[in-house]
Amino acid sequence: MNFKLIDFKVDASIATITFNRPDKRNAMSDDMRSEFIVALERVAADKAIKALVLTGAGKGFCAGGDISGMQRRMNAPAGEVGFNGWHRQQRVHHTQALLHTMPKPVIAAVNGAASGLGADTALACDFIIASEWANFTWSYIHRGIIPDGGGMYFLPRRVGLSRAKELIFTGRKVDVDEALALGIVDRKTSADTLVADAQAWAAELGKGSSTALALTKTILNQTFELSAQNVFAQGSQAQGICYTSAEHRESVMAFRAKSSAPARKE
Repeated sequence: MNFKLIDFKVDASIATITFNRPDKRNAMSDDMRSEFIVALERVAADKAIKALVLTGAGKGFCAGGDISGMQRRMNAPAGEVGFNGWHRQQRVHHTQALLHTMPKPVIAAVNGAASGLGADTALACDFIIASEWANFTWSYIHRGIIPDGGGMYFLPRRVGLSRAKELIFTGRKVDVDEALALGIVDRKTSADTLVADAQAWAAELGKGSSTALALTKTILNQTFELSAQNVFAQGSQAQGICYTSAEHRESVMAFRAKSSAPARKE
């Protein structure tokens, strides 16, 4: 697939996806979402890719859903609006699930405004690093709709339930310093080095066993919903898989070889 609305690159085992509609502040159109899905599936399937960085071109990260698409849906025949909306929601949720369940670390490098679906997309990543120009707003309330990109699931887990309600009910803007204080953002850095810093962090996060990382992330993503007993049970199964992995065998053999080597004389 030739990408037109996103930019997709892989360098030193780190994939970088850049939303590339800067004239629209990277608002998510249906065509852009289709390209994004293809890119995410490539990252997930490619064992050579160790981590993913997601960012935006120009001054914005992602302005949310494309307004022109919303207008087209409203202009559809009355008998089709409901089903069309349901079908779109399936695509939105599929995209966010691909991002959230990516079997390797994902970092959102937020370079500017992350609004509505854009804010939810950042939250669907494992970590968020932001520049001094970044801001976040769950602006759905201003369009008479609810957060549909996972914000009602992800935001309370970062900031607590009452704070999440306040941010969603008001749709107010949160600047980067408040976002950092609330726990929405994990790190703040300069706009000049944002992507490079995100890529360096991604390389650090992704350098461990790919098998162990994927299994650990899958379990951690469920820990708020699972009992301790279920976490232990899933952990036992995952550990059994890790025991059979080439990465585990190679690391143990390397450690044993190093431990049995004669001590160097000074």
